[in-house]
Amino acid sequence: MKKQIFGFKCAFRGIINTIKSESHMRFHIVAGIYVMLFSLFYSFSPAQYAVLVLLVMLVMALEIINTSIEELCSLVADRYEPLVKFAKDAAAGAVLIVSVGAVVIACIFFLDFNVISKIICFFTENLLYLVFLIISAAISAIFVVIGPVGIKEKFLKIKNRHSKKG
Repeated sequence: MKKQIFGFKCAFRGIINTIKSESHMRFHIVAGIYVMLFSLFYSFSPAQYAVLVLLVMLVMALEIINTSIEELCSLVADRYEPLVKFAKDAAAGAVLIVSVGAVVIACIFFLDFNVISKIICFFTENLLYLVFLIISAAISAIFVVIGPVGIKEKFLKIKNRHSKKG
């Protein structure tokens, strides 16, 4: 049982490290959250929800694999190597292919102008939800661009600046 628990700890550490280091992973997480949030406005079948969840998880899993390949390549080659570049580009290409497929499927699922107009009406009639959506989009953008480590460092700088003044 200890071995299984240790394995889960390692897996979670790998996910967390990828989130900390890769803005693409953070983007995929945010996009996945918004996809699932806006899916609530649709009458998707259980199979459609399964496809959405599977695609979100597949893109994130491939991003983790891409990151691990890039890190391993950087470890074994400290200078330009054509095969290392090929491996990195191929791994990134795999993420891109699945991401484009996910976007196409999302367009097929979500491109219903009747539902889109209902979503727009919902947010214009419920200003509190609109404000929440705008704030969440701003927080999401900061999370994607700066990341959790960068956000923590910014808060520590602000905290240290205030503690020096006092």
